[in-house]
Amino acid sequence: MPKSFSFKIHASQGKARTGALKTRRGDIRTPAFMPVGTAATVKAMLPESVRETGADILLGNTYHLMLRPGAERIARLGGLHRFMNWQRPILTDSGGFQVMSLNELRKLTEEGVSFKSHVDGSLHHLTPERSIEIQRLLDSDITMCFDECTPFPATEGQAARSMRLSMRWAQRSRDAFGERDDHLIFGIQQGSTFRDLRAESADALRRIGFDGYAIGGLAVGEGQKAMFEVLDYAPDMLPADRPRYLMGVGKPDDIVGAVQRGVDMFDCVLPSRSGRTGQALTRRGAVNIKNARHRDDPRPLDEECTCPACRNYSRAYLHHVFRAQEIISSMLLTWHNLHYYQQLMAGLRDAIAKGQLDDFVADFHALRAQGDIEPL
Repeated sequence: MPKSFSFKIHASQGKARTGALKTRRGDIRTPAFMPVGTAATVKAMLPESVRETGADILLGNTYHLMLRPGAERIARLGGLHRFMNWQRPILTDSGGFQVMSLNELRKLTEEGVSFKSHVDGSLHHLTPERSIEIQRLLDSDITMCFDECTPFPATEGQAARSMRLSMRWAQRSRDAFGERDDHLIFGIQQGSTFRDLRAESADALRRIGFDGYAIGGLAVGEGQKAMFEVLDYAPDMLPADRPRYLMGVGKPDDIVGAVQRGVDMFDCVLPSRSGRTGQALTRRGAVNIKNARHRDDPRPLDEECTCPACRNYSRAYLHHVFRAQEIISSMLLTWHNLHYYQQLMAGLRDAIAKGQLDDFVADFHALRAQGDIEPL
């Protein structure tokens, strides 16, 4: 790990750990949740507002930013941090998942992936080297190696071929990245739900050598039970002295379960996407503000939440502005959801530090089992 970075574990309980990843742009407290700013914005939020929720780091995306406005243009304008007015750390996804999920007609070869833009149909070719180049132009603090996200379901043979291609691409990504004193690169473990393949992938990544390690190929349709079965062993296969990042996860109970299994970093579009579709994520589970039962309710979404939506607005108001399709609905509900996620992460960090994680998890599940507060 470069001299300007360090990862220190401050406390642990079972497999769970809390610590900090120190970077040139500030510390990332772990376990950490990264709000998703795919196209250089967390939808419906100002960067200052995202920071107020407690976020230490954002995620941007190579695929979307290469299509518009273009990595070279962002570089000419001073890099992604200046472009989007976020001066803390940024991690950029390599684009591999989006190439798979947004392009049915992609062409995969040993060299890379050819695909048509979902924006305008233009033809593009993304290789490990080009993905790393784009992330360098963006000046991301944490670069992800280029990989193929194995579809689910997959046979063991299909998963093996996909994983081994990703490991060859991981070596090419690492070679293209080189040695950079003020930036990190993470490798991505693949292998679907097959333990032997996960072990083979982890061994390959260790030999290459990365600053951090991600667990990829989960939360793609396998369900929580299967995901947790993989997480019961996959994090243990990765170096204990480096951060472990579970990509694209997730739901609050997914995060809690993954932290118990040794994961340090998360990202997911759920808080912002739910906010735009009228769903508030609370300690008691999801609240669908569009439901008629909220239209005369003067109470906040959560009486213990300190976000602006809960401090200053009623369920009745939030119901009204969502039904009226007012922009403030997305703003307030997204702010609430991101605040809730950051409070959840802070609670997990505190519980691990105090050796009280089991009690925290029990209370978390008990409160969610109670459900939303009764209507007036």
